[in-house]
Amino acid sequence: MSVPSITRPQRRGPGDPANDGAIPPLENGDRLTRDEFERRYHAMPGLKKAELIEGEVYMPSPVRQRFHGRPHSHLNHWLTSYEAETPGVEVGDNSTVRLDSENEPQPDCLLFIQPEHGGQTRIGSDGYIEGAPDLVAEIAASSASVDLGRKLEVYRRNGVREYLVWRVRDRELDWYVNHGEGFHRLEPEADGTLRSEIFPGLRLDPGALLRGDVNGVLAALRGGLETPGHAEFVARLAREVPPAAEGPIKGG
Repeated sequence: MSVPSITRPQRRGPGDPANDGAIPPLENGDRLTRDEFERRYHAMPGLKKAELIEGEVYMPSPVRQRFHGRPHSHLNHWLTSYEAETPGVEVGDNSTVRLDSENEPQPDCLLFIQPEHGGQTRIGSDGYIEGAPDLVAEIAASSASVDLGRKLEVYRRNGVREYLVWRVRDRELDWYVNHGEGFHRLEPEADGTLRSEIFPGLRLDPGALLRGDVNGVLAALRGGLETPGHAEFVARLAREVPPAAEGPIKGG
C-alpha cells in the first residue's frame, strides 16, 4: 500500500500556523512516509515514544507501573541476563527499528545476533537499527492490542524470527516463531518452560514471569545457560559464523 506524499498547504494568511516554517508535531493517526515521520520525531526531543505502523502514527498513553513499567523491566532483565552470558548477541530497550518504508516501530524489548557475528540486523550510520531483530518482545494491555494485530503482521512480513507478547490484563504470554509461512505459537516443554528456537539456552518460566517472580525467571534461564546447546551457540558466535549456516542447534 502506497502512502501519499506530504504536501504543505497553500498560504492562507499571515496568522496561519502552516506559514511559520515550524515542523508539524506528530499526532496519533497521522499518515506519513518514514522520512517525514523521522523528521517530525526529531523535532520533538521531549517525546519518549512514537511508532509508524503501516504508514500510520501510533503514540502510546502514559505508562502505568503495574500494567507496563514493571513487566517491561522484568522482560528486559531476563533478556539482559541472557546477553551477559552470550557474547555476540545484543539487547535493545525501546530502540527504533527501521523495517520498511511504512514501518518504524519502537519495540519494548528486542534481542538480535550482532551483525559482526553473522546476524541479520544492521546498525545504520546514524545509530538506528535497520532490518528485523531476531526476537521482539512487547507489553500489551490485552488481546485487542495493536501488538497482536497490525504489528504482528508487520513483524512477520519483515522477518522477525520470534515474537513475544505479554498480555498483562489477560495474564497470558504469547510466544510466536516465524517458520517462513507465518507465526506459530511456541508450545511449552514438559517442565512448563518456553525455549527459544533461535537463541539456544534462552528459557522462560511463564508462570514465574506472570507472578512477578524474578528469581524463578532467572532460575529457569540459568538452566538453559548451562546446556551444551548454549555453549555451542557461544562458540559459533565467536567464530563469526551465522547459526543458520550450520543447521539447527540441539540441546538448548
